[in-house]
Order: sequence, then C-alpha cells, then structure tokens
Amino acid sequence: MSTTQALLDSLLAHKSAINLASTEQKNAALVAMADQLEADCEQILQANSRDMEQAQGAIAPVMQDRLLLTAERVKAMADGIRALIALPDPVGLTLDDYQAENGLRIQKTSIPFGVIGMIYESRPNVTSDAAALAIKSGNAVILRGGKEAFHSSQAIVTALKTGLVKAGIAPEVIELVQDTSRASAQELMTAKGKIDLLVPRGGAGLIQAVVEQATVPVIETGTGICHVYVDQAADLEKALAIVANAKTSRPSVCNSAEVLLVHQDIAAQFLPLLEEKLAGQVELRADEKALAYLKQGQPAGPDDFDTEFLDYILAVKVVEHVAEAAAHIAVHSTGHSEAIVTESAETAAYFTQMVDSAAVYVNASTRFTDGGEFGLGCELGISTQKMHARGPMGLREMTTYKYIITGTGQVR
Repeated sequence: MSTTQALLDSLLAHKSAINLASTEQKNAALVAMADQLEADCEQILQANSRDMEQAQGAIAPVMQDRLLLTAERVKAMADGIRALIALPDPVGLTLDDYQAENGLRIQKTSIPFGVIGMIYESRPNVTSDAAALAIKSGNAVILRGGKEAFHSSQAIVTALKTGLVKAGIAPEVIELVQDTSRASAQELMTAKGKIDLLVPRGGAGLIQAVVEQATVPVIETGTGICHVYVDQAADLEKALAIVANAKTSRPSVCNSAEVLLVHQDIAAQFLPLLEEKLAGQVELRADEKALAYLKQGQPAGPDDFDTEFLDYILAVKVVEHVAEAAAHIAVHSTGHSEAIVTESAETAAYFTQMVDSAAVYVNASTRFTDGGEFGLGCELGISTQKMHARGPMGLREMTTYKYIITGTGQVR
C-alpha cells in the first residue's frame, strides 16, 4: 500500500472526530491552530527558506513571490483562521422545512462532505486556508501540495496538527501527502469511495488534468483570464487606478487582470495616460488599433488574449462599444472575474447582465475576488463552474445536504 493510500485510510478511520464535532469544539480547534501557527513562525520561515533556495532559477520571480513567506504573511494566515471563528457554523442548518400532503415532515439539512482533497501548487498559505476551512465545516482533509512548497507546507501542517491535539481533536483529520510525484495526484483523483470532493487549485494544466482524469467529484477552480473594460463614459482617473491595481498589485494571482478592453472614443486619451502610469513596469501587448496610441506597445500575438500571464504583461484591445467588449469576454474569458469602468448606469447594467463570469465588477478592481474580501474568511479556491459552488469557495460551499423525513407510520 502506498503512503498516500495509508493516509486516506487513516482519514476515513478518524473523520468522525471532525464530521461530528460541535461548533464549540471546531472553534476551539481553530483558536489553537492559529495560535500554534504564530508560535511556530520561526520553524515555518526556516522551512520556507529551504523552498525559496530551491526555487532560485527554477521558477519565475513572480511565482517566487507566491511561494515566499514572511512573519507578516504567517500572521495573516493565522488571522485568516481566526476570522472563521466568528462566522456561522455551516453545518446543521435547516435549508428547507415543510410538510408534504401525506403528512411527512421533510427537512433539508446541511452536512459536511466528509473527506475533501486538495491538489495545489506553490502557495503555502493554501495549506493553512484549506485545513482551517475543512475544520470549521466539519470535514477531514488531505492536502497534496506542489514540490516547490513542500517544506513550508510540512511545517504548517505540523503546527496545525499540534493545535488540534491541544484542542482535543484527532490530528489525523488533516493529512499532507508526502509524495509530490504525479502518482500521488493520480491516487487522489481516483480515490472513489474515499474522497467525497476534490478541489484542484493552480495553473491551467493542473486543473485540466484533474477535471479530465478524476473519477471522484471535482469542483473546477479558476485560471483567471480576467478583463477590465474601460467604457466611453468612464471616469479616467478611476479607470487608471483600477487598471493599475488589477494588473500590478499582485500579478501572480488568479484575480489579476490579463486583458484590457478600451472603448474607441476614449482610447486616444486613455491609453497614453495608462502607458505613462505603467511605464517600466508592465509590457503592453496591443491590437492594431491600440498600438496607434502607444509609444512602447508590442503587437499582440495570436494567443495573447487567451493567456493567463501571471506576470507584468497586459493584452490591450480597442472595441467599438460595450456589446463588442461583452462578446470578446464571452469568447476569451475563463469565467473568473471581469470589470467595467463607467459612469453610465445603463451601460453597467448591460455589462453585468451580459457577462457571465463568477464575479462581475462595476467601478472596482478584479483583485477583490477573494474569500476574505467577500467576508467569507479564507477560501478554498475560486470556482469558475456553475454547479454547487461559484466564485470564492467559503464555508457554505464545503457542505452538502441531506433530507431528514419524519413520519407517523406512513407507507407508500
């Protein structure tokens, strides 16, 4: 038996310790987990240093930023766990309650999935977020992180397990896969009967592989080809700030903007201002119309409007009207996050109705698509599909439901 299969069997043997835990027990566990993360900060940072050393020359600088942990980021992870304590317990909610004509009382009640699996890449904070969300929602969780962040994730899980022990909950309800080869990912994808829900979080290649190969239920999380459309009725100062934030505040994450669409009536005024604002920081890859207004722009290649750059690169296109912007998004978007900048309520209403993505913004940056920013606490990922969960996956999205039917002796 592989080590991954042994971990799955251990989870199954211990999952009731968290599946049946009370709200008080789960919140006590979260307190202990957050406190232990901060107590073990030095060990976590030392482990992260090992990962960062191995990352030099192996992954791009913007991806190294995703991998890097600091004392401030460890504290933010702990604070993210604590934020879940104040949120309502998503388990045991009565979602519906009615009496049928035959006298049966039918109650629809929220319950944990049971065992949740996560396959993700080089962001060690996901280890903490996923584990904390699982505990609050009453789920056992098995985590399979990328090799780039293995030492960091190992140190984080060690701290979280110590916290569980202090809170009196079996530490085996959180497990980290020790094998970072493709074989372990394949084992999780095909663990039918053991994993109740699998969530991939990472690049397009990882997500596509899981969606295509998994025999367990999967929620598809997002690669983010996110768009910002600057309308003819836009406040240009707002537009400059929003585009700059959406592209440059953290380009390595999935809610950063990759494509800018600009109405032709304001392109001559807006694009030079944007180029000046982003000068020396962002490479603009523009279509023929946009190039005419840029001094340093590069011609857009055939794939640039279908690429999640995760870098200081922005594809730029001039469009005739909002309908063309919406049509472009419909073809090229991954369904993650899109934004319009406009002072026209009518145009904003059209855009929000026609654009079918998980998050659609009016006069705000796409960078807000995040569980914490939405008041959901930390998140499991951003779902770009439409079944069960869409957008930031918080506590509610980590539960399913069952029907409880109470009768007085009815037979059919």
